[in-house]
Formats: sequence, structure tokens, C-alpha cells
Amino acid sequence: MLRPSAEWRRQPMAQNPKIKKQIKKKIKKAINTKPSVAIIGAGSLATFLAVALNHAGFAITEIIARDSKPSLRRARRLAAKVRAQGVTIEFARLDATLLWFCVPDREIRRAASTLAHRLVAGADPNQKVKVRFALHSSGALSSRELRPLQPADVAVASAHPLMTFVAGADPPLTNVPFAIEGDQPAVRVARRIVRALGGESFNLPAARKAAYHAWATMTSPLLVAFLVTLEEAASAARLTREDARRKSLPIIMQTLANYSRLGPAKSFSGPLIRGDAETVAKHLAVLKKDEESRAVYLALARVALRTLPVKNRRELRRRLRDAAC
Repeated sequence: MLRPSAEWRRQPMAQNPKIKKQIKKKIKKAINTKPSVAIIGAGSLATFLAVALNHAGFAITEIIARDSKPSLRRARRLAAKVRAQGVTIEFARLDATLLWFCVPDREIRRAASTLAHRLVAGADPNQKVKVRFALHSSGALSSRELRPLQPADVAVASAHPLMTFVAGADPPLTNVPFAIEGDQPAVRVARRIVRALGGESFNLPAARKAAYHAWATMTSPLLVAFLVTLEEAASAARLTREDARRKSLPIIMQTLANYSRLGPAKSFSGPLIRGDAETVAKHLAVLKKDEESRAVYLALARVALRTLPVKNRRELRRRLRDAAC
């Protein structure tokens, strides 16, 4: 039996009991069938999702772009790949069961408000397919950003894939976790879609999304920033960025493999685990000319002292404290 969340039950659905019952039946039917999808946005995430959904057998009806020539061009290029229409919001037919917002966080609510107005003011009673669900893929924001759509009897949820999507890469979604929260009807649909894509969904309360996304940002974007810091630190050894990148990849890949298979403690090596305070002092001395790399070294060394197996802990802690003064 369909059990909408309390928030969903509060939404102003049609007041006529007969119409209300019909809407609930249609929502229940939509939950149990493969929804057609209209995607709002044409960036990296939108491109990847549109192609992945299309390959998984979901019909993509429209790629909806902002009212600008570059955005519309991108939307039309993407639409051609998935046999859809590339349109601006003004001319969107909105004839999909599900809207998936793949736009920057700051634009989600505004786009939802614009489309909500279209759905309410321009509803076509003869249109066979009605929008029943809406998702966005922000990692930091909750499904509340889509609340403008709820008066149009649209159940909303957020579904964030913990994966990096950049131009030139095509990562598989097999076993990729998707953080999901929102109205129960939309959550159930999101889970079915994630399962069809080969991913794994998990519940994430809205109150924990900002903390979750801070962690997620450290797993990839700031990891890249750390790798760039490695390139800068290598300049002290007179290595070019290209040399540093090429020479460091084997040890980086092996460290990640060790971390995955053995866990952090058994993957830890180097002067800290040996308690070699003199070597650490030499590192900090040579990094004095690169304050940012030195600050990163100090921060990570403190984490190691606190969480990983380290010998000569007291002396190492003193050296790090003196270096910070």
C-alpha cells in the first residue's frame, strides 16, 4: 500500500475526493513502472545521467536548458544522443513522468519554481503523461529545494551519486552509492532507478546532507587539490609537475589498493610509523619556502599522530608543535 510521508500528505493535492483518489492511483502506478524522464541541465552530470538512463531503458523526453544560445546548443547535442528534444524552459512540453534537475545548487529552487508555474498555469487536461516526480542531484541541499513543485502534485526527492563526473571520463555506476531522501513516493522511484543503473541507494536524512557533502568533497575534489599540492611540493626536489605526476602515480595507486584491501592502519608506512623525528624535521625545513605544502604536511601529520600507528609519538608531536610556531 502507498504510504506518502507526512510532508507529502500535507501538500495541496486536488480537493475533490474522487480526483484525489485518481491521482493516488496514478502515482502508485507510476512508482511501479519505468518513468519517462526530462532532464533539466546539460552539463557533465546531466550528460552522464541522460546517457546512462537511456542505456538502462528509460525514455528521455527532453533536455531542458536555460534561455541562452550556448545552453540550448549543449542541450540539443545531448538530446541527439538520447533521442530526445533539446528545448528551453519556455518551450518544454513537460510530458515526462519524472523531472531530474542537474543544475548548480544555486539554480535548483529557481528552476523548480519556473517549472511549477508552467505545470500549474499551463496544465493540459488532454496530456496523457503528467509529471508525478522530481529529483535533484545536489549533495548538499535537501529535497526542500523542489518544494515549489509540490502544489502541482509532484512528489520530490534528492538523489546524489557519490561519483565524480568530468568531461572525457565515463565512470561505471556499478555499486556507486546514491544518497536519497524526500517524499516517500519519489524516494521509492529513485531507488528503482538507482537499482536499474546498477547503483546502491541509501537513506540520508536532510539534516545530515551538508556534513555528508563536506566529506564527499574531500573524497574527490579536494583529493585532486591534494594531488596538485604534491606537484608543488615536488618542485623542492626540482621535479616538474609532469614528472611529479608520472612518478607518483604508481605509489598513489598502490596506496589506494592497500587502503581498500587492508584498511588504513595496515596501509600506513614511512617515517611517521617508524618514529623518525629527524627525517620529519628535515621535511618541514625544506618545505619552508612553500607555506601551503608545509601546512598540508603538518595537518596530515597531526591526523596520523591521532589516528594511525606511530612510534616515538611524543617527540614527533613536539617537532610538529615547534614547526607550527
